[in-house]
Amino acid sequence: MKIPRIAYAAYGIALVVIVLDQLTKASILDAMQMLTASGQLIDREMWSYHSIPLLPPVLRLTFVLNDGVSFGLLGGGAARWGLSVFSILVAAALAWWALKADRRLLVSAIGLVMGGAIGNVIDRIRFGGVVDFIDFSGVMIGSHRVFPWIFNVADSAITIGVVVLIIDSLLSERQPAVGEAAEKS
Repeated sequence: MKIPRIAYAAYGIALVVIVLDQLTKASILDAMQMLTASGQLIDREMWSYHSIPLLPPVLRLTFVLNDGVSFGLLGGGAARWGLSVFSILVAAALAWWALKADRRLLVSAIGLVMGGAIGNVIDRIRFGGVVDFIDFSGVMIGSHRVFPWIFNVADSAITIGVVVLIIDSLLSERQPAVGEAAEKS
């Protein structure tokens, strides 16, 4: 089976997301290890209670091992393998979809979601949960937190990918596919 050139873009985007996601997660884990070794944190159990301010009060690095799905739903670790299998199936379906895709925006969205799903499944298999650390919970409007959740690069890629999928679906009715545009000219 010949892989269309446009599909390689989706796979490339997914690979970039996976690498960035895993590098950032390794960095936060290293930072937490250094804090523990220096005596600032006693053990891993304290990690989830420690924040490193980056742009106070807006942005902090806060380590959380999320053993549930988005925003901690279905937590407790019971869903670890089911969520892992589901994420692998989603990534495989997206990889197949990339073979059929014919629009650059669609391929970009597929790559983002596929990379994010694989990045998070790597964590589930390795750690039993997903390493989250980007914390914008300090942003307040009055007494309400604007965004109370802690997330990671993979989560961001999935979210952006889904938004791009929606935009692509709205635009796809108005513009021809890559192959159709070449045929008309």
